[in-house]
Amino acid sequence: MIRFHLITLFPEACDAYLSASILGRARENKKVKVEYQSPRTYVTNRWGKVDERPYGGGPGMVMTALPVVKAVKKSLGRRTGKKAIIWFSPSGKQFTNKDADALGKLDEVVFVCGRYEGIDERALKILKTMAPVKTFAVGEAVYTGGEVPALAMVDAITRRLPGVLGKDESVEERRIAAPDVYTRPESIEWEGKSYRVPKVLQTGDHKKIDAFRSKKAKKQISK
Repeated sequence: MIRFHLITLFPEACDAYLSASILGRARENKKVKVEYQSPRTYVTNRWGKVDERPYGGGPGMVMTALPVVKAVKKSLGRRTGKKAIIWFSPSGKQFTNKDADALGKLDEVVFVCGRYEGIDERALKILKTMAPVKTFAVGEAVYTGGEVPALAMVDAITRRLPGVLGKDESVEERRIAAPDVYTRPESIEWEGKSYRVPKVLQTGDHKKIDAFRSKKAKKQISK
């Protein structure tokens, strides 16, 4: 079982997604465990304030280092095993399925979900003394916080774990997958026009179906 830790100010928002569908079943079946730590727990001010104005000026606020560091330390505890800390940055390595497979072989993965204008860089320097830190970007967009990329990574890692999807062939790139998929009924009508399922998908001839899907996939990649 792999243990995911999310360092976040909004655990309730994350848990709604991680408790649903495939991810929820994976947790129930003890394929994965999800835990949360909030940096607010580790502040010393009475307001639960976790951000300050940036040195050197600039817009917005920056999350302070020590509450984040303490939250990560609490998450990692004293357990042994293979661990990694995930730090998000638009300039980080683009996350791929190969990365998901590699992280899925670890015992614990900690996702540091920043907010505001980011996290004091000193937190990153300290975290590197605790466990290997991997810096990722999930897509080329900039998000309000690290929760969205963290959820995407947990999803990608979990669904690739043995037994989570039931059949290994359900993992898309381990079968011939086309970008276009169809289901019943065979024909649908919309505003006087008929939309039908391609005939080849109804033949039962798996060689022809695989060739059709392969052609579609290659056409999509070439765009």
